[in-house]
Amino acid sequence: MFHALWYGRSVRAQLLLTFVLIDVVAVLVAGSVVILRARMQTRIEMAASLRLAGLLVEDAVHLAGQELPAEQFLASLPAQLQSMRHVRFVVSDASGSPIATTTPGRAAAHGAAPRWFTALVAPPIETRDVAVTVAGARIGRVSIIGEPGDEIAEVWDNAVAMAAVAVLLNVVMIGLLYILFGRVLGPLTVLAHGLSDLEHQAYNARLPQPQTSELAAIAEHFNALALALEALRAENLNLNRRLITAQDDERRRTALELHDEVGPCLFGLKANASSIAGAAQNLPAQARQSVAERLRDILSIIDHLQSINRSMLDRLRPMALGHVPLHDMLGRLVKERAREHPQIAFSLTAGSLADGYGDSIDLTIYRCVQESVTNAIRHAAAKHVAVTLDHIENGTTLALTVVDDGRGMSRPVPDGFGTRGMMERVEGLGGRYSVDSEPGRGTRVRIVIPLAEPAARVATVSGRRA
Repeated sequence: MFHALWYGRSVRAQLLLTFVLIDVVAVLVAGSVVILRARMQTRIEMAASLRLAGLLVEDAVHLAGQELPAEQFLASLPAQLQSMRHVRFVVSDASGSPIATTTPGRAAAHGAAPRWFTALVAPPIETRDVAVTVAGARIGRVSIIGEPGDEIAEVWDNAVAMAAVAVLLNVVMIGLLYILFGRVLGPLTVLAHGLSDLEHQAYNARLPQPQTSELAAIAEHFNALALALEALRAENLNLNRRLITAQDDERRRTALELHDEVGPCLFGLKANASSIAGAAQNLPAQARQSVAERLRDILSIIDHLQSINRSMLDRLRPMALGHVPLHDMLGRLVKERAREHPQIAFSLTAGSLADGYGDSIDLTIYRCVQESVTNAIRHAAAKHVAVTLDHIENGTTLALTVVDDGRGMSRPVPDGFGTRGMMERVEGLGGRYSVDSEPGRGTRVRIVIPLAEPAARVATVSGRRA
C-alpha cells in the first residue's frame, strides 16, 4: 500500500507529501512542547496564586478583624477575596460549617478547554487552610482551593490562536511550494514529453533551456542527443533511399533486358517454330506427324516461357510505370481484382494526385495496394475493400489506406514476405506502415510516405473513384 501511495505519485506530490509529513511531525513536537510548557506554567501560576491568596487572607484577617464583630467579619470576607484569580475560597465558622464560597476571578472571558487538554495540563488540586482568629479566639477558617480552569482556558485560547495562524501559514506555504515545485520540476515534465517524442521517432524535438543549471545541462544533452539522432536518421533515410533507388534501377534494367532481349528471342523462337511447321507440310506423313508433335511441344514451352517472362516483368516493374498516371495504374489494378472476384466490392478514392512522384514512391504505392488487396482477398473473407489515396499535412505527405470488412485478426500474425517487403520499402522511404485489426471488425492498413517536395504543383488531377 505504501508503495502505491508513494511511488505511484509524481515528484511534486512526493515533495509535498514529504513537507506535509515533516509538518505533521513538527506539529506533534510543537504540541508536546506547548502541553509541557502549559503544565509547567499552570503549576507555577497556581502556586503563586495560592501564596498570594494566603497572604491576602492573612492581611484581611489581621486588618478587618480588629474593627468588625466576628460574625460580620466572616460574612464580609468573601466579598473582599472575590477578585483573586485561579483560586476559590470557602469560609467556615468555628464549627466547620461553610458560611460562603467564592468563585475564582476572571480577567477576561474564555471558553472552556476540552477535557483531554485539561487532563494533560491540569496540575494536582492544592488546598491551603488559613485560621481566622479575633482577640486570640478562633472564629472560623478560610480554605483556599486551587482552580486552574481559567488558566487552562487561557492557555487553550492561546494555543488555538497559534494553531490557527500556523494552519494558515502552512496552507499558504503548501500553495507556494506547489507553485514553486511546478516551476522547478516543469522542465522534467517537458523532458518526459521529449523522451516520448524520441521514443516515437520524432527526432526534431527540442527542449527549452531551463534556468536551473542542473536541468539546463540535462536539456542541453537531450538536445544534443536529439540532434545526433536526427542526423543519423537523415543519413539512414538517405542511404535507404539510395538503396531502394539502386534496387529499382537494377529491377528496371533487368526488366528492360527481359523485355528487350528475352521477349524478342521467345517471339523469334515461336516464329521459327511456326515457319518450321509450314515447311514440314512437304515431308512424308509419318515424318510430318512427328515434326508436328515436336513443334507443338516447342510452342507450348515457348508459351510457358513467355508467361513466366510476363510474370517476372510484372513483379520486377510494371511496364506502365512512368508512362501511365499513378491513379490510372491503381484504377486498372483495382478493376482487374474486381473482375477476378465479383463477389467482393472494390472501390478506389483518390484526391488530387500528380501523374507520378518518382519511380520509387510510385512503385511502393502500387506494390502496397497490390499486396494489401491480395491479402484481403486471400485471408479476410471480406465483402468490401476500399482503397484511399490522398495528400495530408499540406501536401507534404502521401497517405494510403486500405480497409476491408473481413474477419480481422485476433492476434499479431507473423509478417509474410509481401508484408515485410512493403514495410521495408515504406520505411526505406522514411514513411510509416501500420496495421489495425480486431476480430470481426476487419483490417485497416495505413501507409504514410513523405514527399521530397510538397505536392502543391499537381501535373494533372485524377478521377475520384474507379
